[in-house]
Amino acid sequence: MNDSDTAIVNGRNSSRRRVWITGGNGMVGRNLREHARAADWDIVTPSRRDLDLANRAAVSAFARAGGFDLVIHAAGQVGGIQANMADPVGFLVNNIDMGRNVIMAAFEAEIPALINLSSSCMYPRGRDHALRESDIMTGELEPTNEGYALAKIVSTRMCDYIVRTRPDLAYRTIIPCNLYGRHDKFDPAASHLVPAIIAKVSTAMQTGDKEVEIWGDGSARREFMYAADLADAIWRGANDPATLPQLMNVGIGDDHSILDYYEAVATALGWQGRFRFDLTRPVGMQRKLSDVGLQRDWGWVPPTSLHDGIAATIQFYQQQA
Repeated sequence: MNDSDTAIVNGRNSSRRRVWITGGNGMVGRNLREHARAADWDIVTPSRRDLDLANRAAVSAFARAGGFDLVIHAAGQVGGIQANMADPVGFLVNNIDMGRNVIMAAFEAEIPALINLSSSCMYPRGRDHALRESDIMTGELEPTNEGYALAKIVSTRMCDYIVRTRPDLAYRTIIPCNLYGRHDKFDPAASHLVPAIIAKVSTAMQTGDKEVEIWGDGSARREFMYAADLADAIWRGANDPATLPQLMNVGIGDDHSILDYYEAVATALGWQGRFRFDLTRPVGMQRKLSDVGLQRDWGWVPPTSLHDGIAATIQFYQQQA
């Protein structure tokens, strides 16, 4: 959940559709607001101070009064392995509450379309093939983020059930792969892999350290997409949500080892130290790659290369320092 003190509201214009973006001050929300297509919409992004998504009555009243054509549900309690393991109750309960309140408020207010952002954490662990949408709920979840995954499954199923009973409503779920980019969190205790690597290697450069620790042996593989590319896909879907598949992966359809990501960041920063592997640390799933067949059939591919995305993210990180 996000903590900005102000509500961001683009002026109402009857010629433009009106969208409520939850989590508008988080990484995905800010990338949505920065995208060129945002200018086509009247955007409402209340902060937590203005609207507590855990307050069902307040969320319901907000949805009824907003005159919205679309909801993009991007809010959530998010983080990497350390954060998930430290607060499994929060990741389960807070994400269930937010998802339930937003989706049901939209449904009860007869808002015609909703794009629910889910997570690849919903997929079963231990699968060697690229993860297909049909794989959800066919096996054991990864224990290190099980609470978050269960909450996302609940929100996804809620959208599915609504459409079964009300096929005139376009309530869709997209499943992004892991993300990084502008407006990311760079604290290694709370961040995902790529921003954590940028912070760790940058710190090593500043302090003159010649060694950076990697959890595990570096062989686990992950798929990461630049957050601005996800925003591009969401706005494309927002233009006509009914054309979106009911459930669709959004990703690059390719993955790299954790060591690859460390080396890519080190190269971009010019750090020439060595990596030390801590085999006692958890690494999560050995591989998590999304099948993007439905996405390609829908007609979209992410435009940003890993090299360019990492360079832009490093630039953003350095500007915030």
